[in-house]
Amino acid sequence: MITGIGHVAFRVRDIGKARAFYCDGLGLRHAFDMEREGKLWICFLYVGNHQYLELFPVAAAQPLDQAARPTYAHLQLTVDDMDRTLAELAPRGIAPASPPRTGADGNVQAWLTDPDGNRIELMQMLPGCLHEQAEARLG
Repeated sequence: MITGIGHVAFRVRDIGKARAFYCDGLGLRHAFDMEREGKLWICFLYVGNHQYLELFPVAAAQPLDQAARPTYAHLQLTVDDMDRTLAELAPRGIAPASPPRTGADGNVQAWLTDPDGNRIELMQMLPGCLHEQAEARLG
């Protein structure tokens, strides 16, 4: 049984910019780093409730493979209050690409991109949304 997202992994060109975006900007916390052959291999950022974001630094000459990996679409992060979240992010220089809107599933969503162009969906679950209906049905 799947109970949540354990981690999502991104390849990033500039680990400093990526850490600043996710930690200083979005408020995630650095958990730990793993090295391979004396070099940073993976940076783990704690999201909450046993959930992590993994950042894999790649050399500038190495392709990020976004176009070659059509299975990646976006990372969705759940927020408790969209307006308050966006107000907290604004002074950190993070703003959605367009104003929040209600999606087809009945939730409020806003979209961001990280420094490497990875798409991130912020979502506020609303009462009666399709997710809540599915959980009630499947629960």
